[in-house]
Amino acid sequence: MIIIETITFSEAVKYPFKVPQRLLYILLLFIPIIGWLALFGYVVRLVNEFIEGRYEGLIKLDFMEDLKLGFMVFLKSLPFYIAYTVVLFATMYVNETLGNIVNLLLGFFVIPMLAVNFFRKQTVESFFEFDILNVVRDNLGEYIITVLKQTFRRSRIIIQVFLLENCK
Repeated sequence: MIIIETITFSEAVKYPFKVPQRLLYILLLFIPIIGWLALFGYVVRLVNEFIEGRYEGLIKLDFMEDLKLGFMVFLKSLPFYIAYTVVLFATMYVNETLGNIVNLLLGFFVIPMLAVNFFRKQTVESFFEFDILNVVRDNLGEYIITVLKQTFRRSRIIIQVFLLENCK
């Protein structure tokens, strides 16, 4: 049985700002490959902290350990992403619209759950444990509402930035 704990929206919004200096870790995106892998390892550790219910504040970056973790997780995720790409190319080859629908459905309903499971267990097999998707099926309404809220918030932020830039 899978138990899902929740945090309030206000806790989630306040989380990154508990230690604001750690928001600078995003600058690792500007260091090709090595920075990306270190940030990937950091995100895996951060997801695991949330799964374990520890969200007092952003965890401290350990560059070398996060780099190693990011590299190993990247290598272990390759078989899944190769299979995912083959499925997408096959469906796009059959029908482009079908391929787009499959991509949308996998992107919203399958990959996020499998990725969290993979981040938790960090085994190649964990990306292929499709029984974890029963959580989405059993809570489909709540899951869709959550996805729509996230999509709406992202869209609203993008629109606000666009309007700010064009009103100058």
